[in-house]
Amino acid sequence: MRIGAVGAEKPVARIDDASYVDASDLVGDFDEAFFDGRGPDGLRSVVAERAAAGQVSRFAGERIGAPIARPHQILCIGLNYRDHAAETGQAVPDEPILFTKSPNTLIGPNDDVRIPRGSTKTDWEVELGIVIGRRTSYLDSVEEARDAIAGYLVVNDVSERAFQMERNGQWVKGKSAETFNPAGPWLVTPDEIGVVGTLDLWLDVNGVRRQTGNTRMMVFDPYFLVHYLSQFLVLEPGDLINTGTPPGVDMGFTPPVCCSRGTQWSSASRAWGRGASRCSGRGEGTTGRSPVQ
Repeated sequence: MRIGAVGAEKPVARIDDASYVDASDLVGDFDEAFFDGRGPDGLRSVVAERAAAGQVSRFAGERIGAPIARPHQILCIGLNYRDHAAETGQAVPDEPILFTKSPNTLIGPNDDVRIPRGSTKTDWEVELGIVIGRRTSYLDSVEEARDAIAGYLVVNDVSERAFQMERNGQWVKGKSAETFNPAGPWLVTPDEIGVVGTLDLWLDVNGVRRQTGNTRMMVFDPYFLVHYLSQFLVLEPGDLINTGTPPGVDMGFTPPVCCSRGTQWSSASRAWGRGASRCSGRGEGTTGRSPVQ
């Protein structure tokens, strides 16, 4: 986890809902250098020793940042759940649909999401996120991809559907508005996840359950995706991959719910924790700067 004010987040290891071990004397941040160096495994023994010795701190209402620092790139997969493809009336893809989000979309799980100017169809997408643990290119097999993954987290791939679907060109226009990628609250290492193909995830809008999904409905699983992407580009340590969303997005409702100022989102998984974002006014925010760290 990373806690603290925007731009001054402190790296910590969560023990439970009440306590954590401070790791800021061990690493500067959970960034590319960290994942390329000691990584989560390099912290494990020290964190265990400190926890056993009672060298823990208690959470005291600090802001929770994204569990990783701003990455080199955010890669995203479209239509990767069979039931989501069905609700949109589109065919299940033969190969992964790839698009990107600007890295400055990354914010903490409870930070405000700013509705962009001109937006009429801001939408939600709860997803499993993958964090890359080492520089990766041209993997020889899907099995090799397991060793390239540092961990998983819950993300909300916020989207402006009019920009994405009605303004022609690439999806990135509807995906990259500032603050459009709430993430966290924490990064979960692969050994703590267990079977990544049977994970539940859900999202509520203003207290009403809108999305309920399970990763078993994925068209392309996380290992396949990492291997596949490595054939086309270099994945850097700390890169984030959003792996697609289950059904229940706003564009699937008739009439649509439509997000506006004050709309509350709560995205969660039992494995990765829960985040609660609020939509702020067009081009507005509460921090005075982009909460991207």
